[in-house]
Amino acid sequence: MKIKLKTTPKPRNRLVAAAKLRGGAGAHQSEASPRAARRAGKHRLQQLLAGRLKPDD
Repeated sequence: MKIKLKTTPKPRNRLVAAAKLRGGAGAHQSEASPRAARRAGKHRLQQLLAGRLKPDD
């Protein structure tokens, strides 16, 4: 995938520049990312295994 960047007077990190051009995408997403969902699932599993949560089947 090719990304066209606006030229700037200073050399900049291409990945950061591309992220800024995308606008709204980034760390402040409205819904949980797949990574956050996996982490929450792993956390819940550890809580169950440690006996701090009761399974609600």
